[in-house]
Amino acid sequence: MIPAALTACGQSIDVRGNLPEPDVLSKISPGVHSRTDVASLLGSPSTISTFQDDKWYYIGQKTTQFAFFAPEVLERKIVQISFDPAGVVADSKIYTLEDGQDIDPVERITPTEGRELTFLQQLLGNVGKFNTKSE
Repeated sequence: MIPAALTACGQSIDVRGNLPEPDVLSKISPGVHSRTDVASLLGSPSTISTFQDDKWYYIGQKTTQFAFFAPEVLERKIVQISFDPAGVVADSKIYTLEDGQDIDPVERITPTEGRELTFLQQLLGNVGKFNTKSE
């Protein structure tokens, strides 16, 4: 019974996203390959740039987690493929976990118009406001 409980707390490695192999990435040459070639080699991208479709991103990471503790990121890779207006590869870049930057989210609250209602005011707010007479 105890060995079964201990194996449930073991570490697991999870791979999420798309982590292209370096030998496959080396096959992509700027000025030679098109979007179709990149899609056939790497598959569909994880995401495409927001306002124009000239950048494709392949995002993947490996994490490990022990029991109920927070997961630890072992490896993260983001491959950015840029295309020229003709749809041919212009450039490719690889970003790793070391390139990442921690950001502090802003804790501000956006003020809104109106007033705060209590639960009781919300519950009883419409009592007597309905017109039951039909004309």
